[in-house]
Amino acid sequence: MNLADYLASPDVFERLVTDLRVQGWSMQPTFFSAQLNQDLRADALQLDDTDLKQAGIGRLSDHHKDQRRRRDSIRWIDPETPARQQYLDAMLALRIELNKSLILGLWDYEAHFARYDEGDFYEKHLDAFKGKSNRVLTTVLYLNDDWHDEAGGEIVLYDEYDHDMEIGRFAPTFGRMLIFLSEAFPHEVLPAKQTRHSIAGWFRVNNSIMGAIDPDQ
Repeated sequence: MNLADYLASPDVFERLVTDLRVQGWSMQPTFFSAQLNQDLRADALQLDDTDLKQAGIGRLSDHHKDQRRRRDSIRWIDPETPARQQYLDAMLALRIELNKSLILGLWDYEAHFARYDEGDFYEKHLDAFKGKSNRVLTTVLYLNDDWHDEAGGEIVLYDEYDHDMEIGRFAPTFGRMLIFLSEAFPHEVLPAKQTRHSIAGWFRVNNSIMGAIDPDQ
């Protein structure tokens, strides 16, 4: 299993590591190969309303749905198609290389397809709170062909220390990958004006009690 086999270019991983080391986040215009991105997009487009469920907020006993704060629909990724298996294999290879380069102690990875229909959004939030979660790195891969400026749906990343200061707004263009420290950077998804597809995921550490891994939900 070689990470380079999945990547768009030989140097993209080194750019990612440098960004994470220096600033805690990285936006790569194209991270995975065009073929893998296209296969994942085809999988995402095949999902219908019966495959997806309304996303919730919070974890464990606090997990609930609140459409005033979040309106996307999701499908957790399992290896049931070749594209999903390849994606999970790629993220396993990425986890191993990140642990070698940054000594993060990443233990596993989970991800879901996310579909934002017209008008859907996700208000500003953190993916993890210090001491309260085992999520370490958030990943977002975008699967939208021909996305234009008027389509909305940008992800807004906020400063680690000043949560009102924007670092940047990134359109969900095809193949773009955003990775950032889950505890550090608030972010939101602005309302989409057309259907928007992505894969959101989290590298996690093993916060375990009596040998049982602390699950996401």
